Amino acid sequence: MPDVNRRGLMLVLSSPSGAGKTTISRRLLKNDDNLDMSVSVTTRPMRPGEIDGRDYHFIDQARFDAMVAASALLEHATVFGNSYGTPRGPVEDALSASHDILFDVDWQGAQQLRAAMDRDLVSVFILPTSAEELHSRLVNRASDSEEVVRHRMAKASGEMEHWDAYDYVLINQDIDASVAGVRSILHGERLRRERQVGMASFVNTIRRELDEG
Repeated sequence: MPDVNRRGLMLVLSSPSGAGKTTISRRLLKNDDNLDMSVSVTTRPMRPGEIDGRDYHFIDQARFDAMVAASALLEHATVFGNSYGTPRGPVEDALSASHDILFDVDWQGAQQLRAAMDRDLVSVFILPTSAEELHSRLVNRASDSEEVVRHRMAKASGEMEHWDAYDYVLINQDIDASVAGVRSILHGERLRRERQVGMASFVNTIRRELDEG
């Protein structure tokens, strides 16, 4: 077999709440053994049912601050008094091992990831078909109060403002088609020339063999 290995990639999915990003992510992870969800560190308390290392790495603020100071986080933010961030080491290890990592982050997180590891990043923004459809999805989830739904709808416009900062944009009209679309993006990005480690040597070897007859 050719001595060509693929460098892994970072797949970022962003969308306003209710546009289908979580469903698409779950389907991708379920059917792709070479794709794992990024596990963030957080200072917030563990909730019932959560498992340290699976849902989050739960750490204290002092350790979080030390990771920020040491540039050990690819991106980080503080939300409602709790800090969240993406550890650099596990991501770099995965990419070196030809493994891909999925990120569920907002525009600011995506920008930080791009600034840290631009050549490894592939970003996709998921859009709803309409404001009415977005509201319907949020209501039909039946997991949020009416006040929370109004808050999410109010945030949606600001979140969609940055759609043009992403590599790909997908309108989630049909969930099966949307999953297939993201899979196609992932497949194509895995074949990009710059991710094929050792390809230049492989091509040169074949050319040399051809020239030598």
